Amino acid sequence: MDLVFADMFPESRIHYPVIFARLIGVVILGGLIGIEREARDHPAGFRTHILISLAAALFGIISIEAVHMPGIADDQQVRIDPLRVIEAVTAGVAFLAAGMIVFARGRVKGLTTGAGMWLSGAIGLAMGFGYWPIAFFATVAAVCVLYAFGKMEKLLSASDEKDHH
Repeated sequence: MDLVFADMFPESRIHYPVIFARLIGVVILGGLIGIEREARDHPAGFRTHILISLAAALFGIISIEAVHMPGIADDQQVRIDPLRVIEAVTAGVAFLAAGMIVFARGRVKGLTTGAGMWLSGAIGLAMGFGYWPIAFFATVAAVCVLYAFGKMEKLLSASDEKDHH
């Protein structure tokens, strides 16, 4: 039974409470972006943004931890390449985000939601690699852009409609 518990809780480079704090933090940050999208009734909302951020953070954490696994860490030639992790997450999230973008009746829809999903992935990576201040600032900036600029766009489009009537 000791072997099973040892396998379930291997030694980690990042202490487990820190890992769990990062994952909880990214759920909150991804959720903040998702709430704004959900409030505007966009298809990729609260849960989608959380899952994207959480997955990206997990990829970041696992990439750090994998290099230090017994059997892998013994080989002195193993090095982490954070750019490969970033590229993989970027490509995966971009694929999901592209699925949100549609062209209908001469208009592009879902572009902002797709960009928000992509940003959620980047925030997740920042948190996964332990860059709390960067992840937090990017989230605040995203919510401000989505909310404040969204209000401004509505005001401008309402004034354009009045001018055309």
